[in-house]
Amino acid sequence: MNQHHESTGPADEQQITLRGPAELADALPYLMGFHPNDSVVMVALHGGRGRFGGRLRLGIPQSPQEWPPVAEQLAECLIKGSERRGERPDAIVIFLCQDPAEGESGSQIMERLKPLAQRLRTACGALDVPVLEALCISAGRYWSYCCPDERCCPAEGNQLALPGTSVMAAAAAYAGIQVRGTLREMEAKLAPLNTTVAAEQQRALDSAGAELVPKILDEVGRKDVARETLGLARRLMKRLREAPVTVPSASDISDDRLISHDEAAAVILGLQDRETRDKAAEWMEGPEADSALRLWRALSRRCVAPYEEHAAAPLTLAGWVSWSTGDEPGARVALGLALRADPGYTFAQLLHEACNQGLDPETLRRCLRGERSARTGRRGHRTDRSTRPRTARPTATRRRKTRSGSARPETTTTRRRPGQASPSRRGSRSGR
Repeated sequence: MNQHHESTGPADEQQITLRGPAELADALPYLMGFHPNDSVVMVALHGGRGRFGGRLRLGIPQSPQEWPPVAEQLAECLIKGSERRGERPDAIVIFLCQDPAEGESGSQIMERLKPLAQRLRTACGALDVPVLEALCISAGRYWSYCCPDERCCPAEGNQLALPGTSVMAAAAAYAGIQVRGTLREMEAKLAPLNTTVAAEQQRALDSAGAELVPKILDEVGRKDVARETLGLARRLMKRLREAPVTVPSASDISDDRLISHDEAAAVILGLQDRETRDKAAEWMEGPEADSALRLWRALSRRCVAPYEEHAAAPLTLAGWVSWSTGDEPGARVALGLALRADPGYTFAQLLHEACNQGLDPETLRRCLRGERSARTGRRGHRTDRSTRPRTARPTATRRRKTRSGSARPETTTTRRRPGQASPSRRGSRSGR
């Protein structure tokens, strides 16, 4: 059996040594904050003690034909991303997690995913970073793709440790780290509503799109929509904040009931404008953060068909607030869903990579604080000027400023794809 000595943190923090595939498999949920389903997880290791570094997760592609290019992209993403931080990985650990389908066994899953594991190992090796261990986790058992010794890694696999009984579980409990269930359960809390109210929400989105899209495409109207969107969002946050506290299991249902279909539709459409979304991103800390996160999560659930792509904005905001407040697992899930809704959503791409690489969100927080302060300062400056006494000028000498030649705002209309509804139905998407 291969021996591994992995440290869960830097030298000045509590360190746990993991030895062998069994303890690595048991540590995965604590590394991610949830049990990954149907996922490829890659974790960078640094130094002689194997300190955990950047990590990434991707759903396992269904078609084996996709495995070679995906393996190369994942290896490059993890290794190059770590290099940009100045820490090239010394090794990588790979996890392939998938539950068996009906009539399928864990051993069959392991055999079916073996080519993918080999592709990942080859892709990492091509970039001169060895794969220290590659594990398959399925049906409560684990298999090593790297250990040939059947005495410790038999063909039928090994049973995972009982939850809460390992050294890693004890250390995580001491550190206050919680495993929130499965990835599928976490994603379900952000998924579009599929109840009878979905049709009502769709009609509200249709109506809001017909009203707001023409305004967003107009320079003056766009500013009005932005102001109304942010004002409504603030009122909804206040409503959520002042609502009676409920048990966690019922909090999402309670939040959904506090927001009407028309209110949700108006904010969802308004957030498709990039500048409006960026201003909303400033609510990422302090007393605003909790109610903002609840609002973005609730709005993500309101992006029902055929408006699923519109969820990229509220999901990205939910991921950003989660990351900013220290909830990296929640951030990764929300940002992953945002990219699933719109793979080209730049803000989600940047945040997802930064979060996976373990960067400090304070840099972006400082930037957003600066934007807010500068904007507040400009408003105060205009107010001061407006209160100064001005010398009256003859009416004949006054000139009315025209808008001719003024720069048009960075706005794009809805991107239509084959079979996609028209802008009046789908709404507007401005910027990324």
